[in-house]
Amino acid sequence: MKMSSAIAAALAALTAFAGATLCSAAHADEGTVALTIYKAGWIIGGSGGSGTLNFRGRRYALSTGGLDYGFVFGGSKTVLRGRVSNIYRPSDVAGVYGAAGAGLAIGRGARAIVLSNQKGAVLELSGQQTGLMANADLSGLAISMR
Repeated sequence: MKMSSAIAAALAALTAFAGATLCSAAHADEGTVALTIYKAGWIIGGSGGSGTLNFRGRRYALSTGGLDYGFVFGGSKTVLRGRVSNIYRPSDVAGVYGAAGAGLAIGRGARAIVLSNQKGAVLELSGQQTGLMANADLSGLAISMR
């Protein structure tokens, strides 16, 4: 009899936990992001820039910075726009985003990327890249609130 009531209590606790997890995931929201990123490098590259987050009717200033390592040559300016999803508050967009990639830009070209950070925020961005840039590298982009 004691064993069955312990199992019932454990199942009730598990059900409550699962319900709370699903309920909190359902309240995640999304916003829009616009970023302008300048990138330059020779073997090791760096990037920096700024942007904005529009979330729940308010606008928040962002700054970006990052490092690239691998085959990196040249310089470029990239203007990206898109959405950020799976955020609960504006500060959830802040964090480190990592990617491995390759690309070539001579003059003007299109760019699209999907990234996520340690808080679960997902950026889906696309836009234009201008400059002379060739890369096959690992990169990290840090976004912070200003």
